[in-house]
Amino acid sequence: MSNYTAEDALVWKTLFERQAQNLMDKGARSYLQALENMNEALNEKHVPCFEDINIWFTKVTGWQIEVVPGLIEVERFFKLLAQKKFCSSTWLRSKKNLDYIEEPDMFHDIFGHIPLLSNPVFSDYVYEFGKLGFKYIDDKERLVQLQRLYWFTIEFGVIKENDQIKSYGAGIISSFGETNQIHRHEATFLPFDIHAILNKSFHTDEMQTEYFVIDSLEQLYESLEMVKAELR
Repeated sequence: MSNYTAEDALVWKTLFERQAQNLMDKGARSYLQALENMNEALNEKHVPCFEDINIWFTKVTGWQIEVVPGLIEVERFFKLLAQKKFCSSTWLRSKKNLDYIEEPDMFHDIFGHIPLLSNPVFSDYVYEFGKLGFKYIDDKERLVQLQRLYWFTIEFGVIKENDQIKSYGAGIISSFGETNQIHRHEATFLPFDIHAILNKSFHTDEMQTEYFVIDSLEQLYESLEMVKAELR
């Protein structure tokens, strides 16, 4: 991690501070608590050290960061999840591109995804999801359905807390603009429906217009039984 420049450090600090503040009234309680718990290994003061984060996770849910060059094939992705390894790139967006990047960078991967993996219920959901993907690794149709589930939960999931919509999906958590769009209710919020999710296509190059709302992380985990039934 010693190759990061002063600009990288500034970009990380700017992104972290801005979004951590933005999420105070918009992020799910479970995510905010997880981010606070990780403060010793993940904070705004320096570009994260993956080794430190991995050591920290050995004391909690056991996840480890697997460094990848960028987007990887879905088959490898599921295999890694089934081993409790979460992928992250090491590149960071530039100062002039704070709000939009075509492919996920380290801020998305680490700030967006990693904290909530320390939550036992969410950790179990992602792990079991990965094992399910590994089971259907040679079934292209089932893998597409599981990619949809990943998209509408792990990436762009929202939760209702005290009658308010809060965000837990990493694609929202790491996006200043999408976090605010949801807070302003400039989208359609749908009941959490596994059949609908598994059969709903999505676009990766624009903000979402529809989100599926869960009532709790426990509901998310328990929904895996319905997923298994749908995939049979």
